Amino acid sequence: MFIDEVLVDLLAGDGGSGMCAFRRESRVPKGGPSGGDGGRGGSIYVVAHPGLWTLLDFTYHRRWTAGNGGHGGPNQETGKSAEDVEMPVPLGTEVRDADGVLLGEVLEEGDRLLVAKGGRGGQGNQHFATPTHQAPHEFQPGEDGQHRRIKLTLKLIAHVGLLGEPNAGKSTLLATVTAARPKIAAYPFTTLEPNLGVVSLSGQRSYVIADIPGIIEGAHAGKGLGLQFLRHVERTRLLVLMVPLDAPDLAASYAMLRMEAERFSPVLAAKPHCVAWTKADLVPEGELPPLPPTPDAFAQFVLSSVSHRGLDVFLDALWRRLAAEGAAEEAPVGLP
Repeated sequence: MFIDEVLVDLLAGDGGSGMCAFRRESRVPKGGPSGGDGGRGGSIYVVAHPGLWTLLDFTYHRRWTAGNGGHGGPNQETGKSAEDVEMPVPLGTEVRDADGVLLGEVLEEGDRLLVAKGGRGGQGNQHFATPTHQAPHEFQPGEDGQHRRIKLTLKLIAHVGLLGEPNAGKSTLLATVTAARPKIAAYPFTTLEPNLGVVSLSGQRSYVIADIPGIIEGAHAGKGLGLQFLRHVERTRLLVLMVPLDAPDLAASYAMLRMEAERFSPVLAAKPHCVAWTKADLVPEGELPPLPPTPDAFAQFVLSSVSHRGLDVFLDALWRRLAAEGAAEEAPVGLP
């Protein structure tokens, strides 16, 4: 099951209290204050983990708690500080607080974000001694750890995002050009969750493609499955708008995809895009229909994932555009 959004409750550890104590040693008749400081409470961090691709684990573990710091002891002994807690999340996870304020995001392996701070330990009475107050009984309690509810939102990290209506051939293309194995069938909405795949070209060139469920008119308003997953192509550098050549109106299908992207996010719509006219194997040789103008696209391609028509040119063109954008890089480890 693909889970890309979840609420989590956090409880950082309280700091330990300082201690009120006095030295009691032989031959030291008037020992001074010796109460130790309390230890620090444990903090909670979100940490990017490359082996995770969903937030599913957080549906079973919605409350994360760190330990409390130890209290101070006599003889200036400092209480033990609690261990910090790390919450492993997939790369590309965004963290917001309960009010929707962005706390940060973790994009690369090892990225670490403090989401709930542990309480500071209190001071013992040794810190309150003065020349005129040599036997203080004051000490500080530990600070409370931070209580917080956060929202984790996963936005997959890919170089190229595939947008198209249901049955536009997105999953078939992904399965053909990568080792990914998305569900493919002859009915709409066979893709129910995003899929990632790595395109490997000659010369150790590679990039990541993301396929999301089909976009229908009104997706920006919640129709179909597209709205739920459009966020996953917000991080991409390029978009491929896929329109099957057997569509009743090629121009209308292309315009609808552009409109839905614009209404969902102007930033998404402003990304460089090309157009892939798919399912060319269904069109008899020499009977290609007139292709509508797409002035905003950097290129158009006629493709067939079944016959592999145009795929080599298409994949190489995407690489060259990514390289020009400065986005082409080695594919992340662990992807299919």
